[in-house]
Amino acid sequence: MSSTPLTVVWFESDLRTHDNPALTAAVKRGGPVIPVYIQDEDIGDGWADGKGVRWWLRRSLAALDDQFGEVGLKLIRRRGQPGPVLADIADSTGADTVRWNGRVRPARRERADSVAEYLNERDLEVQRHTPDLLHDPDAVETTSGGPYHVYTPFWNKFRDVVQVDDPVPRPDLEEVPALSEWPRSHGWDELGLSVTWDTDDIEDVWTPGEPAALSRLKTFTDGHISAYDRARDRPDQDGTSRLSPRLRTGELSPRQVWAAAAETMPGDGSETYLQEIVWREFSYHLLHHYPETTREPLRDKFRDFDWRDAPDELNRWQRGQTGYPIVDAGMRQLAQIGWMHNRVRMIVASFLTKDLRIHWLHGAEWFWQKLVDADLANNTMGWQWAAGCGADAQPFFRIFNPVSQGERHDPNGDYVRRWVPELADLPDDVLHAPWRADSQVLDAAEVTLGEDYPRPIVDHSEARDRALEEYNRIK
Repeated sequence: MSSTPLTVVWFESDLRTHDNPALTAAVKRGGPVIPVYIQDEDIGDGWADGKGVRWWLRRSLAALDDQFGEVGLKLIRRRGQPGPVLADIADSTGADTVRWNGRVRPARRERADSVAEYLNERDLEVQRHTPDLLHDPDAVETTSGGPYHVYTPFWNKFRDVVQVDDPVPRPDLEEVPALSEWPRSHGWDELGLSVTWDTDDIEDVWTPGEPAALSRLKTFTDGHISAYDRARDRPDQDGTSRLSPRLRTGELSPRQVWAAAAETMPGDGSETYLQEIVWREFSYHLLHHYPETTREPLRDKFRDFDWRDAPDELNRWQRGQTGYPIVDAGMRQLAQIGWMHNRVRMIVASFLTKDLRIHWLHGAEWFWQKLVDADLANNTMGWQWAAGCGADAQPFFRIFNPVSQGERHDPNGDYVRRWVPELADLPDDVLHAPWRADSQVLDAAEVTLGEDYPRPIVDHSEARDRALEEYNRIK
């Protein structure tokens, strides 16, 4: 064992150098630091990273490696079980300590416990630091004890009892001595991260990596956040932060986002955005206490709900061919750039679970595969909320009308025209319901329903009635 301190830092969902307690502690300890990323497909909960996350991950890892390369360090990339991989790297370099930031997702937390035990048995010191949450899910309780099920009282309690710490500054990586010989690192193919996307649009929209994340955070808080409360429901505008994939891969921490947003207070937009940050906390609060909800409804009565087995309709929903423009625009946006505006996520989820009455898990699994920001807590919370079977869920009888939702939130049709270009020449008054247009209007726009664009897959009014009948049966 080397007499010089040598520390391995395991990066997982924290691909950043700012506000990274494990990295900062390793640098302060002195001696060389070995940054390590491990691709481990099987973490025990059946939710291996989808295509969208893997596309993002490769580029975010490359950006982090570039940052380390600028100061003479290197990000070691491996695939395998974390315990043996970390032990092998420590053994080959003479490292005596392994540090990482705490894990939030239940299966990842359990895996981290096993890794710590494995390393301790091999006489390696293990130090675990603060996880990427603003609150401790076991410390924020209702007045009667136990977890919250409703967001508003959770938010009120959060504001009363949670003191959000300031982000940890970026450590002085320039002063870290480099190794004379670095451990071997796996290539992208070995990691399973050689992912290509079906369209070039995704490259035009996203630049993964911590530098781009910090830039986007500054752009949002310097300008867009002031109008966030008014613009966040408009998919035709750049009114949201688009930081979700940054948080998913840990290019930004929740503390960094909270601190930047808090600096813009007071303001209605800032207050609304802080509440959205705490929605993420609420999602993790629920996942921590109810890990089974990734597959099972939180509300037991929905176990008896008669979901339809309709693979053709599910396929048309996935491909953006439902005949409802706002739904199809959202699904095509997802397919092309791995992301969908949050208001539209609610619309397409309501359509799948209520108009088509297809199980919410089919939607959750499709989003998981496609989204670059696929987060297990947010994805589970969002789909159970939309289906009416989760915590603080919208009532099942609140069924979004896809036409009126489109008219309200995309009033000029810019969002639909961007993602459903075959309808671009329709006038605004029929854009969100092209079947209402007369033949002359359709001819002028060069749209033939059933050929250029599908007729509605279901009649919304009739589908709504059928969904409510089934809900009343289990109610």
